[in-house]
Amino acid sequence: MTDELFREDAYLKSCDAKVIKINDLGGIILDRTVFYPTGGGQPGDSGIITCGDNRIEIVTTVNDSETGELVHVPKEGQQLPNVGDDVSLEIDWDRRYLHMRMHTGLHLLCAAVPCGVTGGQIGSEKSRLDFDIGDMTMDKDEITEKLNSFMAGNHDVTSGWITDAEMDENPELVRTMSVKPPRKGGRVRLMKVGDAVDLQPCGGTHVKNTSEIGRLRVSKIENKGKRNRRVNIVFDE
Repeated sequence: MTDELFREDAYLKSCDAKVIKINDLGGIILDRTVFYPTGGGQPGDSGIITCGDNRIEIVTTVNDSETGELVHVPKEGQQLPNVGDDVSLEIDWDRRYLHMRMHTGLHLLCAAVPCGVTGGQIGSEKSRLDFDIGDMTMDKDEITEKLNSFMAGNHDVTSGWITDAEMDENPELVRTMSVKPPRKGGRVRLMKVGDAVDLQPCGGTHVKNTSEIGRLRVSKIENKGKRNRRVNIVFDE
């Protein structure tokens, strides 16, 4: 399996690696990577893989649902490396950092709206979460104020691991109602914001401190059913 360096350090922009497989679709599998694969509503990383003088543009990164392999997807028509080649990797850092800020911002949104999450999506310009709100009413300005209060609190964002058994014993940690938390090798990664802002399983990439997110704004709240509301956020810059 690929060593996922981004799990422990989301700020790594590059690394060296070795090609261990080229799949039937031309996807590149490496022994280690800094590229985050699509998952948890966060898009897969894009960037460049360099092999000698050959620069290979990677348009996205995904997990193969059948094999579990982390696959770097190259733009069509490029010369691919060979199995065993040594390569260097560099992600599109500007795009990734926007995703990190947005993803952490959605954790603040979870803290601002104490309801079950039924869906979500992360983008570089806007993101959203869907909530099962029951009889609760929602106000854009009120949620925006809470988001920016959390952001300005300069809360550290840290991660840790618990076992699958510990996860099963603490189901209240899971905010998502339809998606199971990501489990890797018998353990689950927990993201913690501050001492008591947010704590939940998450496999994505995040900033180290809420101050890095910048100001956020609830741009729209959409009615998606009797109990479901979609809260859209954007950077307020």
